[in-house]
Amino acid sequence: MGRRALLLLLLAFLAPGAAITLRPTLRTLGSLHLPTSSTSRYAVARNYSVHYFQQKGLAGHLHMSDKYWKKDGGSILFYTGNEGDIIWFCNNTGFMWDVAKELKAMLVFAEHRYYGESLPFGHSSYKDSRHLNFLTSEQALADFAELIKHLKRTIPGAENQPVIALGGSYGGMLAAWFRMKYPHIVVGALAASAPILQFDNLIPCGVFMKIVTTDFRKSGPYCSESIRRSWDAINRLSNTGKGLRWLTEALHLCNPLDSQDIQHLKDWIAETWVNLAMVDYPYASNFLQPLPAWPIKVACQYLRNPNVSDSVLLENIFQALNVYYNYSGQAQCLNMSETTTRSLGSQGWSYQACTEMVMPFCTNGIDDMFEPRLWDLKEFSDDCFNHWGVRPRPSWISTLYGGKNISSHTNIVFSNGELDPWSGGGITEDITDTLVAITISEGAHHLDLRASNPLDPSSVLLARTLEVGHMKKWIKDFYGRAGKEE
Repeated sequence: MGRRALLLLLLAFLAPGAAITLRPTLRTLGSLHLPTSSTSRYAVARNYSVHYFQQKGLAGHLHMSDKYWKKDGGSILFYTGNEGDIIWFCNNTGFMWDVAKELKAMLVFAEHRYYGESLPFGHSSYKDSRHLNFLTSEQALADFAELIKHLKRTIPGAENQPVIALGGSYGGMLAAWFRMKYPHIVVGALAASAPILQFDNLIPCGVFMKIVTTDFRKSGPYCSESIRRSWDAINRLSNTGKGLRWLTEALHLCNPLDSQDIQHLKDWIAETWVNLAMVDYPYASNFLQPLPAWPIKVACQYLRNPNVSDSVLLENIFQALNVYYNYSGQAQCLNMSETTTRSLGSQGWSYQACTEMVMPFCTNGIDDMFEPRLWDLKEFSDDCFNHWGVRPRPSWISTLYGGKNISSHTNIVFSNGELDPWSGGGITEDITDTLVAITISEGAHHLDLRASNPLDPSSVLLARTLEVGHMKKWIKDFYGRAGKEE
């Protein structure tokens, strides 16, 4: 695994431009209101139904709930699906369910094209770059716009109701961009943990990893320093066949290491620390893996002393890794090829990262706890070409969506948790009185979109209150304008 592979792993959790434009032309197949096919416990508890939306070249997959929807003065909350199976995002966005009654809202969770079941070419969708030409954020937003128009046209009572876009990570970016590009379709957007500035050198490339390091440094004495020293320890121990065998056993790896695997091993460990930073929630969760409350603090309990021998340090590293990969105690060994739920579409995101979602990352080993690594666009581009036959367009996202120059837009709330490494690329200060930033001091990756929990810190409770307040205002303003037009 090289530099490109690590970057793609980081990018897979957010978590596309002007290629060929495929104009989505609606062709509805049968009734929209199909019986639910979901058997998950969450589906039963939340009472949603599963639907398929047919348009040119694509059968889109969505989940809907009208349990609390009111035709009189109601609203539509629309989740802009990101890089994975929509049911996974539906099950991890409890905030929408929590506020549905208060906002008299219909809930719609729309799957992003090329992910989950929404494959335009079926099993051939990932065959080559020709089949992937239509995997762009621009096309996804057009899908969402067509879907909303269809819902309003076919569901009695929905035609004259306001739609609010919501999303987290890449979905949060899409929610913000949806409001920017389709202000006549959605009245506002809640963009949680949306790093819309992570492109085109709008921020320093090292910010992301510095935040990860800060999370570990604050979670335990000498924790980040232990991790920083582990890289050279791995290099020294892997110099001999005996050392490689020892590392395999000490880290309880499923497959034996050879000298060609060491960079892959270090990338895998680095990705683990990144993942822990993103899901450092105040309660037990299973968003990426089954984890305890404040998992970084738990992992850092094993990394209190960096001044130990290489072998002891790596044994401690294993204990910290085990918090992420085996907190349930069910794993017999650690598999370097698996780091998160399979509900995330890493293959599709790899292509998107190699076309328009080009996010520079770098480390220097001083301000962060990782090995020094420069951002090399040429090397990244060459790797992308070798893998997909395409080359990245590093400035396209800024060209398409405006970069920092978005002050002409309105009604977007950007929320970011200070623990979340993606916050470094997010909007963290108000731009105007309608482009608002909300900071969650004890929040990791889109904590505010998760279901309410008795262990939620006060900062996320306040954030949700503010978010609902903004959404209520957008809804009120919509109906106020509609009344005047009548």
